[in-house]
Amino acid sequence: MLSFRSLLTFAAMAFPKTPALSTDCVIFDGRGRVLLIRRGNPPFKGEHALPGGFVEIGETVEDACRREVLEEVGIKVGKLRLIGVYSDPVRDPRGHAVSVAFLALLSRASIPRAGSDAAGAEWVEDWRNLTLAFDHAQVLADAEALNAGASPNGKVKTRR
Repeated sequence: MLSFRSLLTFAAMAFPKTPALSTDCVIFDGRGRVLLIRRGNPPFKGEHALPGGFVEIGETVEDACRREVLEEVGIKVGKLRLIGVYSDPVRDPRGHAVSVAFLALLSRASIPRAGSDAAGAEWVEDWRNLTLAFDHAQVLADAEALNAGASPNGKVKTRR
């Protein structure tokens, strides 16, 4: 059991200053297209990006990912697969932000509806030739590698 003095010391300790925590979501449909937004705000206003945003206090990164996708493109995603954690201190010009990126697979594309801070949302087939905001080109490349051999329902394809 902690002493009263230990409790006071513990309570007085401030949290360290840490990077902001965010999440990004790569969503592929059954045709291999990816769902991208057009950013409505700086930085990278007007550029293509993955749906995503900052994690709120009391929220898991998975819940934040689903919430941001719903807010920005109006689509509910279910199963999420971890792509990776992106922590380059200069990945966001606003300051050090760490993103936990997830992959969601949809067998059929729903029609996206831009919302929240997204100026637009669309399924993009030729995304490899676009300039993307932040480090999203790397996140997409990693998602594509992770997804190799998987079908839109999340099951691994097998050869017969």
